[in-house]
Amino acid sequence: MAVKIRLQRRGRKKLAIYDIVVADARSPRDGKIIQKIGTYNPNHNPASIVLDSDKALEWVLKGAQPSDTARNILSYKGVMFRKHLQVGVLKGAIKQEDADKKLEAWLKDKESQINKKITKLEKDKSDSDKKRIDAEKAFNKKREEDIKKKLEAAAAEEAKEEAPAAEETKEEAPAAEEAKEEAPAAEEAKEETKEDSSKKD
Repeated sequence: MAVKIRLQRRGRKKLAIYDIVVADARSPRDGKIIQKIGTYNPNHNPASIVLDSDKALEWVLKGAQPSDTARNILSYKGVMFRKHLQVGVLKGAIKQEDADKKLEAWLKDKESQINKKITKLEKDKSDSDKKRIDAEKAFNKKREEDIKKKLEAAAAEEAKEEAPAAEETKEEAPAAEEAKEEAPAAEEAKEETKEDSSKKD
């Protein structure tokens, strides 16, 4: 029986998560499995992987063939490197203690790389958030300045419109005064004409 280590999909649409399973190569993707050895969630950055390394190594040493994605996951978690060292131990090319030391050093290095990536992602996110906030502040400031300019322009236009109206009222006022001055003169003229008519009589 050909045995494969592969992914079995579950989760909802566009947010899939996968079980890392050992299954018969002839069984369908969501069909019967032999054993579940971990989970893989690609929706996080970096991807979240939970893997039973001992069981995975056991199955790989038995001859189970991982799929391409499963092989990448096993390599990422150090299972393939561990298999390489274990084969060397079985052949007598390296001692178990040396193999364990090499594996431990490799795992420490891998962990430091993962931590660097996480810190870089967090820094990039904080920088992008800061840039977005600064851009928003600049936009708001510009908008306030534009509104202020529009209000000032509107106030200036109103002042211009009010100035001619005030001049017109000033011009109308002297005309009214002249009319008032002319009115007594007209009354005097009327009185004189009355007096003249009375004298003639």
